[in-house]
Amino acid sequence: MFLSIFDIFKPGIGPSSSHTMGPMVAAARFLAALRTAEREPGSGPPATIRATLHGSLAWTGKGHATDRAVALGLLGFDPASMDLDVAEAALAKLGQDHRLDLDGLPPMVFDPAQDIVFDWGPPLPGHANGLILQAKDANGALALEETYYSTGGGFVATARELYDPPDLHAAKEAMGFPYPFGNAVEMLSMGEASGLTIAQMKHANETVLSPHGLDAKVDAIWSAMDDCIDRGLARDGILPGGLSVKRRARAIHQQLKAEAGKNLAQPHVVNDWLSVYAMAVNEENAAGGKVVTSPTNGAAGVVPATLRYYRDHCVGATAQGIRTFLLTAAAIGGLIKHNASISGAEVGCQGEVGSASAMAAAGLCAALGGTNAQVENAAEIALEHHLGMTCDPAAGLVQVPCIERNGLGAIKAVSAASLSLRGDGTHFMPLDNCIEAMRQTGIDMSEKYKETSQGGLAVNLPEC
Repeated sequence: MFLSIFDIFKPGIGPSSSHTMGPMVAAARFLAALRTAEREPGSGPPATIRATLHGSLAWTGKGHATDRAVALGLLGFDPASMDLDVAEAALAKLGQDHRLDLDGLPPMVFDPAQDIVFDWGPPLPGHANGLILQAKDANGALALEETYYSTGGGFVATARELYDPPDLHAAKEAMGFPYPFGNAVEMLSMGEASGLTIAQMKHANETVLSPHGLDAKVDAIWSAMDDCIDRGLARDGILPGGLSVKRRARAIHQQLKAEAGKNLAQPHVVNDWLSVYAMAVNEENAAGGKVVTSPTNGAAGVVPATLRYYRDHCVGATAQGIRTFLLTAAAIGGLIKHNASISGAEVGCQGEVGSASAMAAAGLCAALGGTNAQVENAAEIALEHHLGMTCDPAAGLVQVPCIERNGLGAIKAVSAASLSLRGDGTHFMPLDNCIEAMRQTGIDMSEKYKETSQGGLAVNLPEC
């Protein structure tokens, strides 16, 4: 597979993988380049740094804490490992002394309030999420400049990498992947020829990338997701950002637990369990807490909610079933990212919650014993019924409609898996065609509905 499960599912912080994690990673990459790259001719050691945000990073950067993320990256923090309390203290100090003191670099001046520029003009040509970082010497001469694109899910590419990508197929074969499928047709064909499930083929591919302790690492992904659900279910309060959105997961969870075993619940209450698990994750994400990209932060609740549903509500759930779920989901997520996009700024929320729902549907179907054909069908059903979904967050915050939308994405995932298991895997619309339809829909979608908060729900707010 083109992408490892550990690229699809990676720990980070909220509220956005593309607007928070990506810019933080880009800033860290820029520091690494400053340490090793040749400076522009005639320039002295770097003395100042400036960041300019373009496209969706500018339009919704404040709501997504992009400026904060850039500052944290330039302070040397990593989204996967940062201590939130230590990070806040470092940001406070930077706000006072405007100074970066980093190993391997001279002291540099950086004032986040002045040196992070939101450019609301046309986006950069490579992607809707563009970021230019510059370092200058004490005389104002340019020492180094680099353009980065945050392409969704925490993935970052320089302009050079984006325009001149390596031959992925050749690189994949050179690494010795035993099942190098690049689309769903190839995936099903290789599964039929080998007699293996999608999860088994993905596992075999992963052993090339991560040969030691693979099961333990997959288990750690689920543990991080499960912990995030539990944190979200335990917390009350108002989410930051100014919309005064209340956390609701804890109260709903308490109601559900009180009703359990008392014959008070309607049959459809299982939808409430799915929703509350997803909302717990996305409330944590909206508060800037630790989450796992699945495949993005904005859609981080769908896969964990569906997996928690499998573990706690499905008959016969096992630890191996959880691994099967995650491996299968990662395979589907890799296909979607490779052949279309998982970026809300590029294709709308169909690429975030839609992709997550397809991944979760495929994972659940596989964990419940579905065939490869049924798994592909489950993914297609879930993705098909998110086509055209816009990304129009109110005030640029990952709260309205994002939190509830993850709950509905999980519900659709379970419904899609259930429908596919009732059939034999044959169906009219192939997954590959559905992914291509999503890509084309994203191209045709107005920029107002692609994470710029210039249309849709974002501009139809209550007056009071």
